[in-house]
Amino acid sequence: MRTRIGILGGGQLGRMMIEESLRLNVRYNVLDAADCPCAKLADEHIVGSLTDESAIRQLADYSDVLTYEIEHVNAEALLKLEYEGKTIIPSPRILQVIQDKGLQKQFYQEHQIPTAPFVLVNTPADWADAVRQLGGERIAAKTRKDGYDGKGVCLVQSADVLNGIIPFEVPAVLEQFIPCQKELSVMVARGQNGELKTWPVVEMVFDPMANLVTFLECPSGVSDYVQQQAREVALHAVEQLNGAGVFAVELFLTYDNQILVNEIAPRPHNSGHHTIEACYTSQFEQLVRILCGLPLGSTELLQPAVMMNLLGAPDFSGPYALEGLQEAMQLEGVYIHLYDKAESKPMRKMGHVTITAATIESAVEKAYRVKDLLKFVPEG
Repeated sequence: MRTRIGILGGGQLGRMMIEESLRLNVRYNVLDAADCPCAKLADEHIVGSLTDESAIRQLADYSDVLTYEIEHVNAEALLKLEYEGKTIIPSPRILQVIQDKGLQKQFYQEHQIPTAPFVLVNTPADWADAVRQLGGERIAAKTRKDGYDGKGVCLVQSADVLNGIIPFEVPAVLEQFIPCQKELSVMVARGQNGELKTWPVVEMVFDPMANLVTFLECPSGVSDYVQQQAREVALHAVEQLNGAGVFAVELFLTYDNQILVNEIAPRPHNSGHHTIEACYTSQFEQLVRILCGLPLGSTELLQPAVMMNLLGAPDFSGPYALEGLQEAMQLEGVYIHLYDKAESKPMRKMGHVTITAATIESAVEKAYRVKDLLKFVPEG
């Protein structure tokens, strides 16, 4: 098999995808900046912008099938290529919905996918009316486009909005704030033939400063009923998107045990990194199988796992060293993934660690030991 896969984006997701599937003799072409994490692994590296149509067409010329590891790409250019007969997974039709959080919320509403009540606002003048309509002491506000890793998302006091204080002036989605007991994620794979599989439900913990996932547990601690409900909601959402690929469905579990969809990512996701060591088939290998038209692999959990993001230290930027590496790697079941980024920056994703054990309790205990050991420090 010599399938040539073109990836828009050369970050850590593309890097792990290449690492996971080199044994299948797949060829990789990547479009991204010169110093991206995929630069040393790709067969062809096109240095350019993810919105440059000519660069995207060049990537398409070199590749049998295209995918993307980040949503902030030129969907219109991909739609043209798809119309011309190029295979792009997931379809740019799906990408257009995902790129705009307002369209995402409308999609959920139109397809009976449970989600928090929302109002779309286009100008600062719309905010006060929206807040009155949603009610409550605070709301969740999200920019409709270009948000990522917690950027463009914030909780806002309703009283502040009524007094004319708003966090951003671009078109936004305002959501009713619904307290939740847990945040869950379900990774879903859909093959080119419509075959569907889910990985076990994971429970996520977010960094309150960075507003991105720093810790997840699999299996989650919720009841079998909640897990089944979460899988059913996630499968329904992906079926309604009606396209092949690997999708992360992020969910809220309310205090009355209702499942609400927060967002969907049409690609491998932070909440699926543990699958490399903890499952028969990782999210990355699964996507390669889909891109190559191969059968989906088993998503069964081999052993309980905790995944922890390694974030840049809050007090420096620049060349770095990872303190505590030798001590952490003496521990059984600790798998460290570094993303080969040239510089550490505050709260930047520099890598992740997966910790496996016979029980989730043992994995969690070991994860806290690893967390205390590993720290990014200035080089030298």
